[in-house]
Amino acid sequence: MQKKLAELIERAGLTIAPEQQQQQQLVRLVELLDKWNKAYNLTSVRNPQQMLSRHIVDSLVVLPYLQGERFIDVGTGPGLPGLPLAIAQPDKEFVLLDSLGKRIRFIRQVCHELGLKNVKAVQSRVEDFADPTKFDGVISRAFASLSDMLNWCQHLPKPQGKFYALKGVYPEAEITALATDFSAEKFQVDDVIALQVPEVDAERHLVIISTRG
Repeated sequence: MQKKLAELIERAGLTIAPEQQQQQQLVRLVELLDKWNKAYNLTSVRNPQQMLSRHIVDSLVVLPYLQGERFIDVGTGPGLPGLPLAIAQPDKEFVLLDSLGKRIRFIRQVCHELGLKNVKAVQSRVEDFADPTKFDGVISRAFASLSDMLNWCQHLPKPQGKFYALKGVYPEAEITALATDFSAEKFQVDDVIALQVPEVDAERHLVIISTRG
């Protein structure tokens, strides 16, 4: 799997050298996800080789677009994209938030086994979670509509913080709805980026939204 992951990372245009500890940790993450999945049903992807592309690299492709030092992954599920991003960027801080206890237990076990010091796993509904330090970026992957994401998470980013929503097909209807649901003075869509994930045929897009402070 190590060789396969290195190939996928290179094809995705990312720079995580094979000899770096991060790639070994990413493979170990897949092994743990596969092991726990049998009992906890954390993901519908059952093949570890497919997890490399559909979970690990699919998470990592947003790396070049993240700005800041402190991020929260809302509705993280089994730690996606938060765990791969935290492994790849050990100097950045990540809070991984989910309401299901089994997912948070899995994330904490991964952090323990991999020695991850830059991840905090929190079991909570996003509406009930508050952090006085706030975040440079609020990340979501298959979490909610853009309007719901902004509505439920608007208390989380710092002034001039950003939302990073990982979507499948271009979310034209969701983007149109933002203009009705929120004033331009509050949020602004900065960019919608088509992402290329090797060995994933489905479309992937990253929507970047700025808060207006």
